[in-house]
Amino acid sequence: MIELIRTNDLVLIGFAESLLTGAEIPVLVADTHISVMEGMIGAFPRRLLVPDDHARQARRILTDAGLAHELRPS
Repeated sequence: MIELIRTNDLVLIGFAESLLTGAEIPVLVADTHISVMEGMIGAFPRRLLVPDDHARQARRILTDAGLAHELRPS
């Protein structure tokens, strides 16, 4: 799995996940359940992960959607 985005912005994660799911790219949003332990204060970022073999296509889709500045270095 390749980490594409790490953020506390739930709207951003939801948008990116929606784009990739719509393109039939498997997506895992890691660290979503930590919010229960932190009390929803947003202290722990969530990570958007895709399989290695889908990373290039996923980066292109997110870049085309204007999210290039949010992507982790490859």
